[in-house]
Amino acid sequence: MLRSLDIRDMLIIDRLELSFQPGLNVLTGETGAGKSILLDSLGFVLGWRGRAELVRAGAKQGEVIAEFDVPQGPVAQAILDEAGIDTSDGELILRRINTADGRKTAWINDRRVSGDVLRRLSELLVELHGQHDDRGLLNPRGHRVLLDTFGSLDAKLEKTRKAWKTLAVIRKSLKVAKDQQVALKAEEEFLRHAVGELDKINPEAGEEAKLDAERRLMQSAEKIAVDISKAHQAMSYDAAEGALIDALRWLEGAADKADGRLDAPIEGLNRTLNELAEAQSGVEDCMEALQFNPHELESIEERLFAIRGLARKHNVLADDLGPFADTLRSKLKSLDGGADDLIRLEQELKDAEALYTQAASALTKARVAAAKELDALMGAELAPLKMERAVFATLVDAGDAGPDGQDAVSFTVATNPGAPAGPLNKIASGGELSRFLLALKVCLTRDQSDVTMIFDEIDRGVGGATADAVGRRLKALAADGQVLVVTHSPQVAALGAHHWRVAKRVENGMTLSEVVPLIDQDRIDEIARMLSGDTVTDPARAAAQALLDG
Repeated sequence: MLRSLDIRDMLIIDRLELSFQPGLNVLTGETGAGKSILLDSLGFVLGWRGRAELVRAGAKQGEVIAEFDVPQGPVAQAILDEAGIDTSDGELILRRINTADGRKTAWINDRRVSGDVLRRLSELLVELHGQHDDRGLLNPRGHRVLLDTFGSLDAKLEKTRKAWKTLAVIRKSLKVAKDQQVALKAEEEFLRHAVGELDKINPEAGEEAKLDAERRLMQSAEKIAVDISKAHQAMSYDAAEGALIDALRWLEGAADKADGRLDAPIEGLNRTLNELAEAQSGVEDCMEALQFNPHELESIEERLFAIRGLARKHNVLADDLGPFADTLRSKLKSLDGGADDLIRLEQELKDAEALYTQAASALTKARVAAAKELDALMGAELAPLKMERAVFATLVDAGDAGPDGQDAVSFTVATNPGAPAGPLNKIASGGELSRFLLALKVCLTRDQSDVTMIFDEIDRGVGGATADAVGRRLKALAADGQVLVVTHSPQVAALGAHHWRVAKRVENGMTLSEVVPLIDQDRIDEIARMLSGDTVTDPARAAAQALLDG
């Protein structure tokens, strides 16, 4: 319930404080007095709108503060918890500022919040409705959502959405698999030929560098062999080795008489002979390695050139030919096994389609049942509003399949028996439309007694007994909750539990709006004004008193 509304520097309001009560609250006043400004201001603090033009001329900023009862239920609590808002003291105070240049700032219980939090919370606090409904009643695209909410179809709707999501994933997977098969089929010949070439050569990592080194060694082997042979001869027994052996023998023969002075030279010669032997062995190994068959060089070159040719052909490094071949083999495996994958995915698609159809059909059945219930309730609501001959029908037709089912939902009316049914806003006249929308709002919000319902000139275009019927329905609707009505109808105003008059005044050359609570004679005079115009007569006062007494 809305407890209070504090408005500062908004349009033609400089400062206004209002306290609201349960039951039917009516706001009356001449056209242009500022009744809509109250709704604009309330909408602003709830996050519905915010523009620079709302700020009063000459003011730096406009501010609106609204106090509500804390909404109950898990949805409201989840929004409050997500925003970190503490409501343990039982208060919910919304405050929003709009600067002259259009910048907006909002708080809930002194905690800064985004406009999105305000809007989400506002849906649980207030239902605003008028002839030019902007919350979905006249828009066929919103009728399905309204019917689902009325029928409490969240569980079936969620099941349908999950089935649709699964179906969409499988459809995408199947399309990707088919596209891959088409692409692989187009390059099948290349894949099989390429894999055949690579398998024939079977290159190994590092093989190119090894073959290249062997090739270069073989190419220069003849020139190297001559020098190595000469070196080998120079180290042989007939040359260096023999001379060192002779020197060692001579020194050893003289060592006994040298009193130890030849021990170190003899030891050095022994080390030199050992190292010379190692060098001779290495040179001999090299000479042996340089002895090759010319056909071996040809074979090495053929393989080296083949490996490099394949690397250039496939634009990869020679050492990457092995992994590249594995990639091609994997594609061939996918191609060969793709048919089985397609069969599996197509079966999964059939199963998913069946599950979706089952869930969507159950949702359709529930919507049809909810539609019948809504139509029956509407029939009961229209009779007291002097529209007992009108017919309201909720159509649940086949629509395009999607996450929300496969139904197209629309609200239609026929104002007279035998007359063709059609959309609300095209078939009903102004007064009829008001009553249809009031009845529909009553039915759709039957379980929302904690929501403040606001009706903006819902009684426009009706008068007399019909206006009285509208007022009585509004009064009944407010019996267990809170209803705010902006009205020009004296019959509706007379049925209010609380009454305010909105008027304009001029102060220091500036037009300002004020709201005055009415009781007793002031209320009689206001209803009399609504009956007779600017000149209030005694008969008009008597008629106003009769309405209040009735």
